[in-house]
Amino acid sequence: MKAYVMIKIRAGEVKEVVGNLRKIKSVKEAHMTFGPYDAVAEVETVDVATLGQVTALEIQPIPGVEQTLTCLAVDV
Repeated sequence: MKAYVMIKIRAGEVKEVVGNLRKIKSVKEAHMTFGPYDAVAEVETVDVATLGQVTALEIQPIPGVEQTLTCLAVDV
């Protein structure tokens, strides 16, 4: 399962947060972005439950992360 996690980050902490995102095993890519969100992480997990655990237990606790929005990727 692939998802894109959009992340709002406290001012001045984007570089550190993106660096920490890249250390998470399930995060395949992480980048700073311009717009309503400050970063995006591409996450791959085996199922939705694991995706929820990665988001709640590994991404959201990173210092500087203020809000996340998870978008599931689907093939049509």
